[in-house]
Amino acid sequence: MGRIFLAIVLVFGVAGQAWAHFGMVVPSTSTVMDKKDAQLDVQLSFSHPMDMEGMPLEAPASFKVFVNEESEDLLGALQPIKVMDHPAWSAGYEVKRPGVYQFVMEPKPYWEPAEDLYIIHYTKTMVAAFGEEEGWDEPVGVKTEIVPLTRPFGNYSGNVFQGVVLLDGQPVPFAEVEVEFYNRDEKYEAPNDYAVTHMVKTDANGVFTYGIPFAGWWGFAALNTAEETIDFEGQPKKVELGAVLWVEYLDPVRK
Repeated sequence: MGRIFLAIVLVFGVAGQAWAHFGMVVPSTSTVMDKKDAQLDVQLSFSHPMDMEGMPLEAPASFKVFVNEESEDLLGALQPIKVMDHPAWSAGYEVKRPGVYQFVMEPKPYWEPAEDLYIIHYTKTMVAAFGEEEGWDEPVGVKTEIVPLTRPFGNYSGNVFQGVVLLDGQPVPFAEVEVEFYNRDEKYEAPNDYAVTHMVKTDANGVFTYGIPFAGWWGFAALNTAEETIDFEGQPKKVELGAVLWVEYLDPVRK
């Protein structure tokens, strides 16, 4: 009887740890107000950010920055690093003029045997520089993305965040959006498995809302299934398309 009980606990315990996957594009700061902060370090990785469990990230298929209706290819700037003890990438980027800089990564398809599918997370973040704040609500035109309805920088913890999920340029009604905190300093611990990944859904217009409980970097991953499949060992497999956006929320500075 004891062995049967242990087996049940193991099965349901493993099933309960349904960690969410997050593509990550996290810069050294979300705002540049002074030239001393203009040299950004942008880190690209793939992980379960709340539990600080990393996964390997191959060299991306694409990595670009969009600003003032122009784009720049940054693939050549990437250098291999490790994040959460797994292969990741970083790029140095110097902000030279005012603008809202959208950094966007398209990874190569990631095979996830536990879910029997491929994962592609189109991941972006924004950095506002030198007082400019125009353009944060403009889509960049990738396959799927989250376009903010809340300005995605200069916000306090406790504020809400709203965004609209686009797939092929169109809003996605009732899409699932997973939310996780980047627990970089490991100073927080979820009280149970349900609290690791939060879940909201878009409304009929593709809009979702989430209240930010505490300061730090927060990731939003809106999930859809591609119409196309990818072959794996002779079998067509589904592809999870993730529209991922990372935003930083702050605490006010005490005098």
